[in-house]
This record gives sequence, C-alpha cells and structure tokens, in this order.
Amino acid sequence: MFSSLKPSVSLPLLLVVSAPVLSESTETANKTATETPIEEVVVTSYQQPYRGNVAEQDRPQALQQLERVDLDERGVHSFQDALDSSASVARQNNTGGLWDSYALRGFPGNENMPSGYLVNGFSGGRGFSGNRDMSNVESIEVLKGPGAALYGRSEPGGTINVVTRKPEFESAGYIKGETGRFGHRRVEADITGALSDTMAGRVNGAWANDDSFRDHVYSRKRVLTPSLLKELGDNTSLLYEMEYVRQDQVFDRGVVVLNGDFDTVPRSRFLGEPDDGPIRTRALGHQLSLDHMLDNGWQLTAGISQRNSGFKGYSSEAELSASRQSLLQDGSTLTRQRRYRDYSAADKSARLELSGEEWTGAVRHNLMVGADGYRYQLDTDMDRYRGAAGSYAIDIHNPVYGSSAPALTPLYRNHEVWNAWGIYLQDQMELNADWQLLLGARYDRFRQQLHEQLANTSSHQADGRWSPRVGVVYVLSDSTRLYSSYSEGFMPVSGSDYQGDAFEPEASHSLEAGVKYESERLQGTVAVFDAVKSNILTADPVNAGFSASLGEARSQGLELDVAADLTERLNASLAWSWLYARTTRDAISADWGVLVPEGSGLVNIPRHTLNLTLKQQLDLYGYQNHAGVRLRHVGARPGDAADPDYRLPAYSLVDVFAGTELGDGLDAALYVDNLLDESYIRNSYSALWNQPGEPRNIRASLTYEF
Repeated sequence: MFSSLKPSVSLPLLLVVSAPVLSESTETANKTATETPIEEVVVTSYQQPYRGNVAEQDRPQALQQLERVDLDERGVHSFQDALDSSASVARQNNTGGLWDSYALRGFPGNENMPSGYLVNGFSGGRGFSGNRDMSNVESIEVLKGPGAALYGRSEPGGTINVVTRKPEFESAGYIKGETGRFGHRRVEADITGALSDTMAGRVNGAWANDDSFRDHVYSRKRVLTPSLLKELGDNTSLLYEMEYVRQDQVFDRGVVVLNGDFDTVPRSRFLGEPDDGPIRTRALGHQLSLDHMLDNGWQLTAGISQRNSGFKGYSSEAELSASRQSLLQDGSTLTRQRRYRDYSAADKSARLELSGEEWTGAVRHNLMVGADGYRYQLDTDMDRYRGAAGSYAIDIHNPVYGSSAPALTPLYRNHEVWNAWGIYLQDQMELNADWQLLLGARYDRFRQQLHEQLANTSSHQADGRWSPRVGVVYVLSDSTRLYSSYSEGFMPVSGSDYQGDAFEPEASHSLEAGVKYESERLQGTVAVFDAVKSNILTADPVNAGFSASLGEARSQGLELDVAADLTERLNASLAWSWLYARTTRDAISADWGVLVPEGSGLVNIPRHTLNLTLKQQLDLYGYQNHAGVRLRHVGARPGDAADPDYRLPAYSLVDVFAGTELGDGLDAALYVDNLLDESYIRNSYSALWNQPGEPRNIRASLTYEF
C-alpha cells in the first residue's frame, strides 16, 4: 500500500497544463509561538479561494478564526485540540485514535472515515493522513452554516479551512523543544527567507514521540512541510507546498462502561493487545497555486492538488454484538475481535476561480465564478477474526496480555473510484448603503464506481444537483450587521453497506440568522440556525467495518462568539453554543435489529458547550510575559446510536498557561492541562468503546528565535 505514496506522473502533467492560468500567493506568518501580537501583517496579494472580495463582516455567515499566536500560547499541537476552541465543534469517534473526527453544528460525517476539511481551499480530509499536526498551520477558519452552494460537498453545519504558513522574503525562524508528563517529547522548527530576488522558501516540521496515560499506548509522528514562492511578475506568482506525514499510532478503543459505571475500569486500562504494534500511517501531498491580478482589478486564482495516503496494521477490539459478548454476562471477560486493515487513497483535484466587482447603475456587484473537480480512488481491505462469546478474550479487571493471535480471514476488498466536478457562481450586491443581497448557486456532478473483489460484485451510481444559496445583510451601523441566509447542500458519500450497495448522497438544507458586531475593542457574532440532513451514515455495530444509514436528523441551535480587549493588557474570548440535534423520525435498522426512535440525540453532540479564555500581558523587568486560564465545559451527550439511554456525563476542564522572554531570542513557556484532574470521557461509539480524557498534564517548552 505505501508504494502509492510515490508521486504519480499526473502531478507534473497537471503543473504544466495549469501553469499559464495560475497566479501569485503569499501570506505573512507570525514569527514565533510566543511573540506578542502587536499587529498582524498580511500580504494582501494572497487570497484564499472561495472568498472573493467581500469583507468578513459583510458575509451572511458566521465565521470563527483560530489564530496561530493564540493556539501557540496555549501549547496546542494537534488540529483536533485546536478545534476544541470552537463551541460549535464536537469530538466524534476517531477510530482508535487514527485520525481527526468531529461534528460541526451537530452533524458528523461518515464515522468510518476521517472528517473532511479544506487546506488552502483544497480537500485535506479525504484519505488517511493521520492526526493533523499544527506545525505548518497559520490559522484555522471555522466557516459555519450554509455554504455548500459555494464550497461544494460540505456538511450543513459548515466547513473548516486550514490556512498554511507561506514563504516570506524576510529571513526568520525558530526551533522549539517541549517535554511533559506521559513521555511527551516534541521538537518543532521553522525557517523562511529569500532564495533570490524573486523566490522565497520555507521549511517547517515537527518530530514528536508520545507515550500515554493509557497502558501500552504510544504514538510517533514525523511531519515535514517545505514550500516555495516564485514571483513571475508584478501581478503573478506561483506557490508550491508539500506535506509529508509519518505516524505510528497504537490502535486504542478506550475503556468499557458497565451498567452506567464510568469507573468500571481505571482510565489507564488498555484492552487491546500490545503485540499488535502500531498502525502505520503515511501521507504525501502536493499543492500548486497561482494568483494573477488582472488590469481591471479582477483576480484569477487557480490550483491543483495531489495527495496519496494510507495506513495498515493490526488491532484487537471489543466485540459489540450482545449475543457474542461474554462481558455482558459475567462482568469481567471481554470478547474481542482481531482485525488487520490496509487502506489507501489517491486524491487529485483542481480549481479555477475568478472574482472581482462590477457596477450596474448604483448597485455594486461582488462577483465570483469558479469550477473545481477531483478524482478520488479509495482501496479498503480488512481481514478479521470473529469468534463466539468468550473467544479471544481478556479479563478487564486483571488483564493478561499475549494471547495467541487467532488466524484471520478476509472480510472485504473494496475498490472505489470517484470522479466529480462542480461549477459555482455568486453575486453579493450592495443595493445601497444599508442593504446587501447575496445570490449564489452551485452545480455538482459525480460518478461513483465500487467493486467488492471477494464477492466479485460491482455497483455504480451517477447524479447531479443544483445547490442554491441566498443571503441578505442589513448594515445597522458602521459596527453592526444583521444577516440571514439559506442554503441547500448535496454530498456524495464513500463506501457501501454490508451487502455491497452504495449509499445515496446526503442532502441538506439550512437556515441561519445572526448579528455581527465589530469595534476597536470588541467583536462578536450571535447566530441562530436550523438545519436538516438526510441519509446520514454511522458505523454499523453488527457488521463491523461497514457503515449503515441512520436516516434523517435535524439540528437547531444558538451560538455566541465574542473576543474583547478588557484592558490594554487583558483580553478575553468566549464561545458558547446550545444545540438540539436529533433524529426526525422512527427508524428500524435491519442491520442493528433495534429501533432508533424519533427524537433520539445524535452521538457525542452535547446540548451545551462553553469555552472561556482570559489572557494577561505582563511587562516584568523589561521582558514581555503572558499568563492565562481557559475553561471548557461540555454538556452531557448520547454515547451510542443504538442505545438512546446510554449517555456520557458532562465535564469541565481548567487549563493554565504562561510564557516569558528570557532574552537573546529565548522564550520559555509552561502549560498545565486539566489542572483539576477531572476524570471524563471525550467521545464514544458504544458503552464498550469510550475514549477517556487525559489526566492532569504538565508541559514545558523552550523556543529559540533567529
């Protein structure tokens, strides 16, 4: 499988074909993790795709920006931990810790696949690239609510876009070392500068070795992300970015919970097999993008992307079928399955976009038109041992590892190919000084081919659909906007059910309204929304390794995002959400053999989520310092799609962080996560698969800037 990581011939070909139409791209990154943010500098010639020339304040959509400097000051290294800063995002089942998985505004994706997100406007979540590292991330944009008519193939809850660090012509760099409890060791480095008068380069990456509070669980990660920026003229430049990821992660389904007792076993108890070794993930990605500024002020943005990824390895996991699970009878003997996975993916995509403004009489039109497409190949192979109750078992109270590994038999060999393209058009019209109207539409067309080699069965489907979008903005004052928007969505989904049949595409519609306020010292958004999504997929607990349709769900909610400078040196950020996400009709699952009643809550989606951060800037003995505290509260939530009575308890976490300059380019920082040592469950899939949260952890870092 890992041979698929070799660059294919198609990438150079795409570069040659696309070069004449692509254009300039640069963006300034913060110099270090601990630098005091006096003023953010952005090179305006770099433009994120799907943006056009409309200011964030005037978009009829809620947006939360997670900035690099804020995440660095809290010692955040992983994409999933960064998303915890958003009250609109909830953790989901992450398949034994292999990848990032989350729900936005109550709607998860396919639980057997990583969550989808964008990287500089390209798909970054398709495939198997492990848990995303933050070493090359400049910022994360949480684009909430209706947007499928523009971004395409997105969840009704919204879209997340990762903005990476770009090369700069001014020389800068740093190296950072960090250590902490549970065998945490990490080195991160970044260097950028001019290679010639017209070319700049950047190389950053990370080396991380982590043990765990969980027995026998560890991860090893290597990330390298070089990039080159070439100016081709005053109005055109070419940006190339590469990403290599190597991750070795022990597969861990977490702890079991019997009869509602969340202390059934210690949170450190590992119920797999150490001899299984780690799951080995490898990924190699390329992006090429250019921007060209036309003489009339219009901007042409184009790009291509290629990513090859995959993972393989063994795991020992709790059996979920009640008829085969001896633990439910004797309370101590956990029946397990043993599995071997070999998954790989190849993802090629391209994009072309033109944006600018025109006038018709007194009306200003902010126009954007574009097209994108992709070819996605997915190969999923699984072998499995599944025996009767009591087979391949372990005592949850007194585990003895080293059981003789049972022989595996092939479960499935799936080969799947997607070809898709889309076109989109959007016009945000400034009708007068008070009113703006947005009209947009997108057409998507896809073809899916699926072949199951063991049964020698094939299926295919093709479909196309328009997704409209409409929004209105009222300018109440220079600082305040009222907005409302409606959008419909359409998203094909990968995989098949246990009978080899492809799934119907997911369809959605969403309505949102809100208020945006922005002044010199305070900015915030209040939004209410109502969204419906059909053909939702979830992991099939009976036919392991497959997905099943849960039917239709609805999510309604209220969100508040506020950032304020309370004084010149004390600032605060608050994110709060109330969500009511549930199924909309009774559904009897033929696969599960259980009733999922109307009104059942969606798994891992809390009713309330709160994030509050306070940070104080200090000036001691001529050195810049900072100290802060963060509170995160997650409400009670369902823990099993097939058992609406199983619920995870609410939890509250307190983190503290501090940093100081030491002089001569040295900075030091201290982080204490889960200060009060709260015992909690982060996410689950069933009462037998629960991921416990980390106990109190203390980390320290030292950074040298040059």
